[in-house]
Amino acid sequence: MADKIAFLGLGSMGAAMATNLLKAGFPLTVYNRTAAKAEPLRQQGATVATTPAEAVRDADIVFTMLTDDKALEEITTGPDGFIHALKPGAIHASCSTVAPDTNRRLAEAHRAHGSFLVASPVFGKPDVAAAGKLWVGSSGPAEARERLKAAQAAIGQGTHNFGDDPGAASVAKLCGNFLLGTVIEGMAEALTLAEKCGLDRVGFYEMLTSTLFNNPIYKSYGKLIAEQHYQPVGAPPAIIRKDMNLVVQEAYKNDMPMPFANLIRDRLTATVALGEPDVDWASFAKRVSEDAGL
Repeated sequence: MADKIAFLGLGSMGAAMATNLLKAGFPLTVYNRTAAKAEPLRQQGATVATTPAEAVRDADIVFTMLTDDKALEEITTGPDGFIHALKPGAIHASCSTVAPDTNRRLAEAHRAHGSFLVASPVFGKPDVAAAGKLWVGSSGPAEARERLKAAQAAIGQGTHNFGDDPGAASVAKLCGNFLLGTVIEGMAEALTLAEKCGLDRVGFYEMLTSTLFNNPIYKSYGKLIAEQHYQPVGAPPAIIRKDMNLVVQEAYKNDMPMPFANLIRDRLTATVALGEPDVDWASFAKRVSEDAGL
């Protein structure tokens, strides 16, 4: 019999992931602070709970996909946190992009409760999530990681194991987002220099991504940068600025100079300060053009 799943947090990523769990045949209960976002899932057969505790009461697995560390800790271990209603032996699949130490703290709380936490961050935009093609990181107790595999397979095209440390997969997620930022910065600088030297930036992008840089990341983000059209929104600038802040904090804690990470965080800070919430985070590439007088 399929595990009973609760899914908490139905933003664009969470709703897509929950939908795929439902399609895979898992009994699903969902909760979102804005209840209207749960309605499409209710129409597809999910049960809608009015509180996190109600959502997890019978769950074998709880997925969370929330904005930041504060929201994750509040919904898990806060005064009305779901951990108090979670049955012993249940697994919390923590999918949010958070600091490694946040998942480590929550893992300790679960251990004291008799439940488990597996860090389960995902790589991919909302359209990738809708297609069930996310890449999933996984770290935490081996037994819990094994039990979680079927549910992870329902949301992604592959799961990568990072061991027993519940913070390890979060490290991988932060490093991955940092690398995406360097791709955006690098493409923005190259295309802006090409344009200033008289080349057509779209044509140059097409040459790059059909030869040396023929891969999905350079193609997808490069297209946004070449055309300077930052829609649809995969993730808004404020969300990824939070992630870059976590990268810089982790680097500082581990005595790791990361000048590129600081640059990307500053680009995103400028984008947020300019009040551009309804564009993809790759729009920080516009700051490169502005610095160049374009």
